[in-house]
Amino acid sequence: MAKGKLIVFSAPSGSGKTTIVRHLLTEKALGLDFSISATSRQARGQEEQGKDYYFLSPEEFKKKAEADAFLEWEEVYTDNCYGTLKSELDRIWSMGKHVVFDIDVIGGLNIKKQFPEETLAVFVKPPSVEEMEKRLRLRQTDSEEKILERVAKAEKEISYAKDFDVILINDDLEVAKKDAFNLVNNFIQK
Repeated sequence: MAKGKLIVFSAPSGSGKTTIVRHLLTEKALGLDFSISATSRQARGQEEQGKDYYFLSPEEFKKKAEADAFLEWEEVYTDNCYGTLKSELDRIWSMGKHVVFDIDVIGGLNIKKQFPEETLAVFVKPPSVEEMEKRLRLRQTDSEEKILERVAKAEKEISYAKDFDVILINDDLEVAKKDAFNLVNNFIQK
């Protein structure tokens, strides 16, 4: 496979997209590999360089953006940029695998625009903004200010759900995992 499929999972923080993507990566039959995003923010908790993210200084990030090294990128929060390096697609496709993304809403839609036929764009929707806020608090990785910022952003992000191929409501994680597997499996079989 010179060029595989692109599977985009986007959602507001706390919707469960990362948990769903991690589950799909364990499903060997799907032949997926994770697109590691680059970010200009500091690592949180147990995050590792080159596994969870490519952590770049704001200056390094800006240089790569100016050199057109990103498939897509944006400033998601003030001074926190996230993006997908073009080299990630090459890395994963060279292994004969499909690329799976755990990415913000605008980034996901940008990938879909660039590769409309090769991309399945899935929006993971929490059962409610209140439940999403509860999940963010249970994580215990963000300050109160950051949680409130994420909740405010979520309402805007949810308005983009209609632009995705599929809306996957995550009100029961085990059901959402099965539904996600079936969606991805059917798409890569096309």
